[in-house]
Amino acid sequence: MVDADWKPSMGFVYGEIKVAKEEIMKALGGNEKAYKPIIDIITTKMKGRLDSKLHLTAYLLNPYYHYKDSQLQHDPDIMDAVLEFFDTLLFGDLEMQRQVVTIELPKYKQKVDRFGVALAHSSCMVNDADFEPASWWGTFGGSTPHLTKIAIRILSLTSSSSGCERNWSTFEAIHTKKRNRLETSRLNNLVYVQFNANLMEKNKKRKDRTFEVLLANDSHTAQEWIVYCDDHDVDQVDPESVMEAVDEALRTDDNQAPRKSSRTRELFDENFESEDEEQVFEECEYESDGVQILEEVGED
Repeated sequence: MVDADWKPSMGFVYGEIKVAKEEIMKALGGNEKAYKPIIDIITTKMKGRLDSKLHLTAYLLNPYYHYKDSQLQHDPDIMDAVLEFFDTLLFGDLEMQRQVVTIELPKYKQKVDRFGVALAHSSCMVNDADFEPASWWGTFGGSTPHLTKIAIRILSLTSSSSGCERNWSTFEAIHTKKRNRLETSRLNNLVYVQFNANLMEKNKKRKDRTFEVLLANDSHTAQEWIVYCDDHDVDQVDPESVMEAVDEALRTDDNQAPRKSSRTRELFDENFESEDEEQVFEECEYESDGVQILEEVGED
């Protein structure tokens, strides 16, 4: 969940760990002697890392948990963390703190105004591919503009650097030894197109297969677009317009057999051989095994 690209995970980390703890207790039959050592290990690993005031605030502001557990807002640890978070975020602005904490936050906690409509309840009951807490706040948080802005910022955060790592891998595949003179703008556009093309393809596969794809099976499915960009002046092309062309190509290729992508060379791979190049075999010396080879030479 944390490493996936399908939705930001900040609003789910604390809640899912809490659910995992409850499932461990249930699996061990509620035997405290059996589950306590495991829970203690999880708690120790979480302390100071995954139970910060940011995680707890995101947990409260995620309607997926708040609307399922009406007692969540009465947890003293959570509320203390929320107050400390707003004090840090809005440090020195007491008027804004008063507006957010004493006026807007109670509306969300008590589910009044737009927060109380039936659609707001039903839209956050299932954590599927269509549910995003930040989008939910953008739809139903009109009566609390300041809190909504903060909630969207928090719930849009990621909890892992995996996305950056994958982007760096894409960069290394493009900025190779033979292509190290690319201008910065051209290089950025190439990375933008290839990374987002891969992301679009993964999302399409995830929706078709109805399960989450954590890692791409082929991280270089957009090599043809790199070739296209090499042949054109990418500095004068809007990357978003190129992405629209990629999207159109993905849609039109639905009924076609998947193309085999080009094999990319590692950054320090000295022995790389292109699949499109003919292999040249060097002559090697060998010793005769005593078998006489007869050659027939035709006459003119």
